Amino acid sequence: MRVPLSWLREYVDLPATETGRDVQAKLISAGLEVETVEPLGADLKGPLVVGQVLTIEELTEFKKPIRFCTVAVGTANGTGEPQEIVCGARNFAVGDKVVVVLPGAVLPGNFAIAARKTYGKTSHGMICSGDELGMGDDGSGGIIVLPPEVEVGTDAIELLQLVDEVLDIAVTPDRGYALSMRGVARETAIAYGLPLRDPALLDVPAPNAFGYPVQVSDPMGCDRFTARTVTGLDPDAHSPIWLRRRLQKAGMRPISLAVDITNYVMLELGQPLHAYDRSRVQGTIGVRRAEQGEKLTTLDGVKRTLNAEDLVITDDRGPIGLAGVMGGANTEIDDTEGTTTEVVVEAAHFDAISIARTARRHKLASEASKRFERGVDPQAASAAAQRTVDLLVLLAGGTADAGVTEVIAPSAPHSITIPANHPDQVAGVDYGRETVVRRLQQVGCDVYGQDELIVTVPSWRPDLTDPNDLAEEVIRLEGYENLPSTLPKPPAGLGLTDRQRLHRRVGRALAGAGYVESPNYPFMGEQVLDQFGLAADDPNRKVVKLVNPLSDEEPALRTTLLPGLLQALRRNDGRGSHDLALFETGLVFHPRAELRIAGRLPVDRRPTDEEIASLTAALPVQPRHAAVVLAGAREQAGWWGKGRPADWADAIEAARVLAREAGTELLVRSGQYGPWHPGRCAELSVVVDGTRRVVGHAGELHPRVLKALGLPARTCAMELDLDALEEASSGHPKGPKISTFPVATQDVALVVDKAVPHADVEAALREGAGELLESIRLFDEYESEQLGGDRKSLAYALRFRADDRTLTVDEASAARDAAVALATERTGAVLRGA
Repeated sequence: MRVPLSWLREYVDLPATETGRDVQAKLISAGLEVETVEPLGADLKGPLVVGQVLTIEELTEFKKPIRFCTVAVGTANGTGEPQEIVCGARNFAVGDKVVVVLPGAVLPGNFAIAARKTYGKTSHGMICSGDELGMGDDGSGGIIVLPPEVEVGTDAIELLQLVDEVLDIAVTPDRGYALSMRGVARETAIAYGLPLRDPALLDVPAPNAFGYPVQVSDPMGCDRFTARTVTGLDPDAHSPIWLRRRLQKAGMRPISLAVDITNYVMLELGQPLHAYDRSRVQGTIGVRRAEQGEKLTTLDGVKRTLNAEDLVITDDRGPIGLAGVMGGANTEIDDTEGTTTEVVVEAAHFDAISIARTARRHKLASEASKRFERGVDPQAASAAAQRTVDLLVLLAGGTADAGVTEVIAPSAPHSITIPANHPDQVAGVDYGRETVVRRLQQVGCDVYGQDELIVTVPSWRPDLTDPNDLAEEVIRLEGYENLPSTLPKPPAGLGLTDRQRLHRRVGRALAGAGYVESPNYPFMGEQVLDQFGLAADDPNRKVVKLVNPLSDEEPALRTTLLPGLLQALRRNDGRGSHDLALFETGLVFHPRAELRIAGRLPVDRRPTDEEIASLTAALPVQPRHAAVVLAGAREQAGWWGKGRPADWADAIEAARVLAREAGTELLVRSGQYGPWHPGRCAELSVVVDGTRRVVGHAGELHPRVLKALGLPARTCAMELDLDALEEASSGHPKGPKISTFPVATQDVALVVDKAVPHADVEAALREGAGELLESIRLFDEYESEQLGGDRKSLAYALRFRADDRTLTVDEASAARDAAVALATERTGAVLRGA
């Protein structure tokens, strides 16, 4: 909202010495976000006067049309003689009043004016356009042509109000009242402790049966509709200078008198209005929901297909406007034809949510919808209509019709009961009842009671809904800067949870292994699951969708960390970083089987355990995952060696790193899932309560996935469930025992079927070897025709050690034989060479 300081002074008697910066500081202290103060005309220097064109000589010998003019400027040039000026504009004629800048003046942008010879003539000054004076777009597209009644020689700086200050306020969604001069003036009056001249305090005639007929079929969508009629308008009347300048300073382009007046009143009172050409409206004006597929051409010339949830304004033909968003072209006031002499003024109050959804659905944000979706004062509709009628009568010579139409759905004012000391408890400051009552009354509330206050909220503040909103009003008006700084006192003895400790250890371990953390937003589009090749019944396809996503392309919460990580990898690879190893730890989201609605937790006390449990039960299931992605070189080449590219083994090793940090034994076996290459995918599992549970996958991604996502060749990835790792762990990781006794190494080669996973053989050997086994390592895999086409040989190095003695050869051999025996029993292994 752009607020000219000169306009603001009409409603609040600010001290003459107050500048825009001073007002900005006061409003910021009161809680409004005043982003900038724009000084208009600060570098403008006269003489800049009103002149009258006396003669025009067309110079035709040049490539473009040039005019040599004589302009009367009165005594502003010191001689009283006509001023000779060269000008290229074509939108003025002899006798027109124009704005003339004389030599010695300085225009915005430090553009000094002097007499100069051009096109074979000497130009003593310049005839000005709005852009050259810093006025913005006035719709004329050329030289400013002033009304004929303006006197020659008048100071144009004062006439056009070129010197001013404009406050640019970023209005938050809960403060819709600040999208009006009335609302900002009220905040300014409170900040300075001055009285407010409320522009909405007008004498409004009572509704009667003679007004334009209106039928509201949806009182939930439109609870108030005021219609007034003005006849006898002068179709040639134009907006006066003061009106056009105020619209320009507020960031709006002047269009025509009737439209300019409705825009002016909207800026003044915050109530959007619409003016219909009465001759183009057929029958009763109605308000209803649109029929699915109904058509409407809006004022921007676009033919729109309406939705059944859209609220529309209609006449006997059908829709003539999108309620609260934009009017229809079929009832537009067209001043280019100069035929509009009667208008119907609409001032209505529409449901904020309905207007917001319509504006978003049609991608049609307007000044009206911006105000309706933030909340408009319903009580201001009749005053806004009256103000519009008064201006049409004053500026267009019209006559106000005696008929007044008001359709109002019954509603009661909103009241809130609040302890008088509630703001004190929220802020930790002793304001006292008198201060609380005074501040709430300044906001516009009616306050009754002593220890318990009954507060009736003003109609222009729909954001005040509960006691904490009222407490915030008291605190902000008393000054946030006056709140004391106090540090919270947490209870002693509470440290990190086991889950938090594991999360930190995992992050440090992956960073130590050469991975770079890459946090991503927890949103994704469901199309990426198709690109991953997930089965139709895959649990990861069941997503939690957001009602108001930040991006329409990513409306769901992620069920896997890989989309965000792979997008980061692709972005970095596209910018020249080809050797990448990224990781992320974060939450994924799965919907619960039973949908519950979350309740609101109290803010004046700590929630009970039951309230917290109820809230948690309404949230999605949110396990914490860890994932890595790799591409390019894993080891760089140099004088020390050739280096090597990242491969599936690095992804599996990353999973083993996480398992070690969790103190969990990770089982790795061949698998097949979603985006991974079926021949280069490892299934990661742990044992929980004696049952093997799959917790993730690792390996090389499928070429089809790489192509769909635009990833580098041979990209690898790993993802597993950290919460499941923690559940399978035996507690905090323990340091290894260091024995002073020597190790006994035994090698064993087993022949098994090719279909038997190495993980099953290793698990059997580990269990059969017993407590003396310190470690086991697969060091060779061999296949040959002698073994058979469907057989393979797996060679393992087994290390045995005791804590209290040196093992004998017989003890080590016995442990090895027990391990082989169990492997033979479970996997059908045969000792090679036996």
